[in-house]
Amino acid sequence: MDYENGSSVTEFILVGFSGDWQLQIFFFVTFSLIYGATVVGNILIIATVAANSTLRSPMYFLLGNLSFLDMCLSTVTTPKMIRHLLAEHKSISLWGCMAQMFFMHLFGGAEATHLIVMAFDRYVAICKPLHYRTIMSHRLLQASVLLSWTIGFIHTMSQMVLIVNLPFCGHNVINNIFCDLPLVIKLACIDTNTLELFVIADSGLLSFICFILLLFSYIVILVTVKHKSPGRLSKALSTLSAHIMVVTLFFGPCIFIYAWPFGSFASNKVLAVFYTVITPVLNPIIYTLRNQEMKKAMKKLWIQQISFM
Repeated sequence: MDYENGSSVTEFILVGFSGDWQLQIFFFVTFSLIYGATVVGNILIIATVAANSTLRSPMYFLLGNLSFLDMCLSTVTTPKMIRHLLAEHKSISLWGCMAQMFFMHLFGGAEATHLIVMAFDRYVAICKPLHYRTIMSHRLLQASVLLSWTIGFIHTMSQMVLIVNLPFCGHNVINNIFCDLPLVIKLACIDTNTLELFVIADSGLLSFICFILLLFSYIVILVTVKHKSPGRLSKALSTLSAHIMVVTLFFGPCIFIYAWPFGSFASNKVLAVFYTVITPVLNPIIYTLRNQEMKKAMKKLWIQQISFM
């Protein structure tokens, strides 16, 4: 196809929620409330960890960073999606689309790595409690956060350098609520089979391997506890269950969207909403409702703020 002589695409049309006006208003209200809860909940966790001297353990430091990543990941797509629900012309510029994909995979890749670090933290805390503070030192924590962001940057750049120069000259309609690699690649004017396989290897296989490794690490932790201290097994299960829920909610949609040749799952709007809207608001709920120490610290911070006012 001689795309150089064709009309170049300067914007994409998002038709993920086109349809009944009353249904769009319902989604507007629902997603606005969920996004507001995401921002408030994650900021509350970050503020609580930063302000409370009793939450100085590595686990809460990592939890605060997870909340920051969740909030950033949701902010990349959700505000634009909410505005589109009440807009007649649901479009995004070409470079706005590229920026959306860049930051979504930056924060997504960083969070995937961060969840592995959190799994290692739980392994040390449960299996080597006497050496926990020594192993999970401030230096290691800082290095792990830097590593997460570095891997996220490499992950997104390795794909975006190939996407950004693709020619788009014909179709510009994306059947989704935001820009994402599988659907945007399909709109290019050239054969993209090799690029699709690369994205599957980069995003899909990486998500699947990380998910399996994390589940395997949790099994190792439980088996170790069962053999060394059977009485602590119930406590270990309680601690790890929150992590397993977060890992499943994060990697589940990623695997379905990216882990095989681009097809029906790539345009599945339910998975897209779950990955970018629902999961970031569930993480603070899961961690706070199952953590008595965090709930006490939040209550103390709330009382302090009321007293100050």
